[in-house]
Amino acid sequence: MTSTGRLLHTMIRVIDLEKSLDFYTRLLGMTLLRRTDYPSGRFTLAFVGYDQEAVGAVIELTHNWDQTEPYVLGSGFGHIAIGVPDIHGACQRLAAAGVPIPRPPGPMKHGGTVIAFAEDPDGYRIELIERP
Repeated sequence: MTSTGRLLHTMIRVIDLEKSLDFYTRLLGMTLLRRTDYPSGRFTLAFVGYDQEAVGAVIELTHNWDQTEPYVLGSGFGHIAIGVPDIHGACQRLAAAGVPIPRPPGPMKHGGTVIAFAEDPDGYRIELIERP
């Protein structure tokens, strides 16, 4: 690998694709970039992000049609981080929409950066980092 590599996407598995798309697009302001059904494999891939895939990294939401039980999130995956200009306003809007905010806005321990954590519909942690 050389320095010409680029992060393309992060994939997470979701139970309810429509609920997840609503969370990432309406609540977090991302754009649905593409969505493809694979009937022979019984899954759908939906890519969401703030930029086009040619420009920035995106999130791949994978919906396996036959999965009915919540996924075990495990202890290896940490979170997805998103920069926001107004972290208090973002958390208020998310909380008003029923999104859990397990860590409200405040300074990061051992640092001055203001952060918060929200949870998507599948329980994945989304770190919000205040950025001007």
